[in-house]
Amino acid sequence: MTSTELENLARAGDLAKEPGNQKEFDGLVGSGRVWLRDARNTSNAPESRFELAYGAAHAFSLAALRWHGYRSDNRFMVFQALPHTLGVASSDWRLLAKCHRQRNKTDYEGHFDVGERLLSDLLVVTERLGDAVARLGPVPGSK
Repeated sequence: MTSTELENLARAGDLAKEPGNQKEFDGLVGSGRVWLRDARNTSNAPESRFELAYGAAHAFSLAALRWHGYRSDNRFMVFQALPHTLGVASSDWRLLAKCHRQRNKTDYEGHFDVGERLLSDLLVVTERLGDAVARLGPVPGSK
């Protein structure tokens, strides 16, 4: 999947072009799978489950961006690129944006206010990201 939008983001300085690396991709996907598995564990605290699911979503999203040969130092930009890296529906992207804002409130303001519905929706979206990343195949041009 090539994307003029990704190239435009790179020209604007929001993304950096960098060849994909299979080892990095595999590491991100592997971490995402472990974190998602742990996020599903209902014996973990809701705060932990949210952080794990959010981390898994970010790992899968970054893996997709890296697969396309781009990198970003901006956590939110990795999510913003999802329509162009994995063809993610706008409803999924909006949910990830909401979770990003909630993560920032938790991390920077100490305010955790995540209901079971938001956590459940995040788990579903993260599952979809993991499935989509798994379908990408080997990183193009990677040795």
